Amino acid sequence: MPAFICTTCGCQYPATEAPPAGCLICQDTRQYVNPAGQAWTTLPAMRRSYFNAFRQIEPGLTGIGTFPSFAIGQRALLLRTAAGNVLWDCISFLDDATIAIVSALGGLAGIALSHPHFFATAVEWSRAFGNCPIHVHALDRDYVTRQDPAVNFWDGDTLELSPGVTVIRCGGHFPGSSVLHWAAGAQGKGALLTGDTLQVRPDKGLTFMHSYPNLIPLPAPPVQRIADTLAPWSFETIYGGWWERVIPANAKQVMARSVTQYIAAVTGG
Repeated sequence: MPAFICTTCGCQYPATEAPPAGCLICQDTRQYVNPAGQAWTTLPAMRRSYFNAFRQIEPGLTGIGTFPSFAIGQRALLLRTAAGNVLWDCISFLDDATIAIVSALGGLAGIALSHPHFFATAVEWSRAFGNCPIHVHALDRDYVTRQDPAVNFWDGDTLELSPGVTVIRCGGHFPGSSVLHWAAGAQGKGALLTGDTLQVRPDKGLTFMHSYPNLIPLPAPPVQRIADTLAPWSFETIYGGWWERVIPANAKQVMARSVTQYIAAVTGG
């Protein structure tokens, strides 16, 4: 039986004879159902038309993205550490070439997801790399489209994956929306891998939304909570969820200015 993948959001469902009646993710206000109608694909079908490309972002950090662009179009980040490699966020497409390249780079010790929009085919990735754990915050449990024993629902505000590699729950976009702090990133000045918990804008500022495609903003209090949560952490660079969504320098100062600008805009200040 095929495990169907929603073509709009890229999230995979358990194997069934027929596609699901609808997509849990797309029916939520943060996403949308394709106006042309719900559509599905599978990994075998995708392997006829898609491939993954790899790009070194900085030493120890490699981007993995699908071409042509599929669904939301995000790219994943492979973080290589002495304690084992972590895949931050996930993409839908997976093939033998991708498995071979990631294996040559050291495989995966775990997968950490910022929020359910980037769950993608995380279970397929986990099984390809020894059923490695998939870390999802427990507050987002009800949004996971494919449950599996590999999924680790973690609680609290932080999850240390290895020394210097910590997942931090910020909330906002989803209740469990998280970022990953990499202390050794940016030449030891620290980097944040944010998905779209903190969305890098085209002008290299930041914004914060309940729904990006539907342009529904977050109110001020959860945005201030994000700022307060990240205040103790040092970081020079922010890597968002897409190739071009990067703040290369002074990212902590950029975040502070962006939070002030955003809160003033939504409160009329």
